[in-house]
Amino acid sequence: MDIENNKRFLPEGKHLMMGNIAMSEGAIAAGLKFFGGYPITPSTEVIEHFAVRLPEIGGVCMQMEDEIASINSVIGASLVGAKAMTATSGPGLSLMTETISMAANLEIPFVFCDVQRNGPGTGYVTEPHHNDIGLMRFAGNGEFQVITLAPMSCQELYDLTITAFNFAEIYRCPVFIMSDAYLGHLHEVVNIPKQEEVLKRVIERELPDNFTKKFSYRDENLGKYIIPKPPVIGTDYCPGMFLSQPHSYEGLPTPKPLQFIEMLIDKITNNIDKISLTSTYKLDDAEIVIIAYGLPVRASYRAVDLARKEGIKVGIFRLITIWPFPDEKVKEAVKDAKAVIVPELNYTGVIAEQVERVTKLNTPVIRIPNVCEIHHPHDLLKVIKEVAN
Repeated sequence: MDIENNKRFLPEGKHLMMGNIAMSEGAIAAGLKFFGGYPITPSTEVIEHFAVRLPEIGGVCMQMEDEIASINSVIGASLVGAKAMTATSGPGLSLMTETISMAANLEIPFVFCDVQRNGPGTGYVTEPHHNDIGLMRFAGNGEFQVITLAPMSCQELYDLTITAFNFAEIYRCPVFIMSDAYLGHLHEVVNIPKQEEVLKRVIERELPDNFTKKFSYRDENLGKYIIPKPPVIGTDYCPGMFLSQPHSYEGLPTPKPLQFIEMLIDKITNNIDKISLTSTYKLDDAEIVIIAYGLPVRASYRAVDLARKEGIKVGIFRLITIWPFPDEKVKEAVKDAKAVIVPELNYTGVIAEQVERVTKLNTPVIRIPNVCEIHHPHDLLKVIKEVAN
């Protein structure tokens, strides 16, 4: 077991890694023990890597017959106590939505990496297109909340994958890692910390002390939702039935669907300050605010530096967590803005719509849509200058 545990962690130091591999190694460092998937461009390197690495640490990588079987195998693995995940692209995510909805209902933790490509339909399989963002948020029938993290580098694919597994353990909901064809195939240096430092960041799967309350519930005395550790088949901490319908904290059917839906949503939104990860760049005196996530953030940094050299006060408010959307943080970031600029790798502006929703009506929100093409800093600078003038 010690040998397996040692192989779980890469040697400390700098490693040149592809994005898909960095994400995979982040998952292994987080304690992944089961991967169920089906090869699909541009995520195929993930399952190829796990096919080699997971057996080395006593884990299992299974290539299933299709994406539907893949996500169901992940749910089964999670229910027997293993940290589990899958990875695919947009067409695969489309096939998995029914099971994602069931997992949300039953609060089964798992992580999902979507290496996005162009769509709709088959699209261009090697081109980046952030067109699955809405699908991640509404990945299935019914009402529930998910968490979606948007890395912008290979380093973050490693680091935020650990965070994704932690969120899955804490909040017991589907957690997405939003990647894409360029980010997944990008090669960059990834700094791997010492094994001890990584372990300090990881929340391991544990059996809880309370064997009665197997699902989340609202404690009226404390005035908050209590989210128990996930149930594990084969232990006393397992409900007699797993009913994919409104249920009590014991897993029994409940005639109160409103309270059940409130729980699935409020357990996430009530913790948005802990879940919502953001960062800023030169925002303190900014009159123009760029709101970006994923790869467009990289071009935005350069554009801001160029604009600042010309005396234009512009800064960045970066969304690292895009779902749930941090309404209050965005409101605060743009409250004094002359204008807001939102570059996105999609045509319709999925996040721009959310920004418009929480921005003052008299503050223009300028969309910069790109499809299958990375934003160039000078294109962003051109828009910044037009707004400034």
